Amino acid sequence: MIAALDHVQLAAPPGSEHLLRAFYGGVLAMTEEPKPPVLAARGGCWFRTGPDAAPVRIHLGVEQGFRPAAKAHPGLRVTGIDALADRLAAHGAPVRWDDTLPGHRRFYSEDPVGNRLEFLEPDAGTAFGPRPDR
Repeated sequence: MIAALDHVQLAAPPGSEHLLRAFYGGVLAMTEEPKPPVLAARGGCWFRTGPDAAPVRIHLGVEQGFRPAAKAHPGLRVTGIDALADRLAAHGAPVRWDDTLPGHRRFYSEDPVGNRLEFLEPDAGTAFGPRPDR
């Protein structure tokens, strides 16, 4: 049935592509993917991690009347979480640590348009960390 997660779609206000490129492409060092021409005409931008076998893809689509979700967010597994937190803070993004997920270190932040993002790293010695639903 389901084989993999292809991408996560987040919304953004019209005209915010320059902010999204600076954040996702610059601060998070993701690579922008070209959108097919018919989709590019709608605005927004797509990003991905490196060329590994299972890239992380985030698509940002323009939404009239955009309001960032208060709770919904992608959870992004990272390495070097302290360095990433420092990098985000240095670029003015909020960093709110949360220690309630056993087996992980994690924090929440926001992109420049207010989309909530979770960054998490399994504790040392834990391949994937325990799952709270098991």
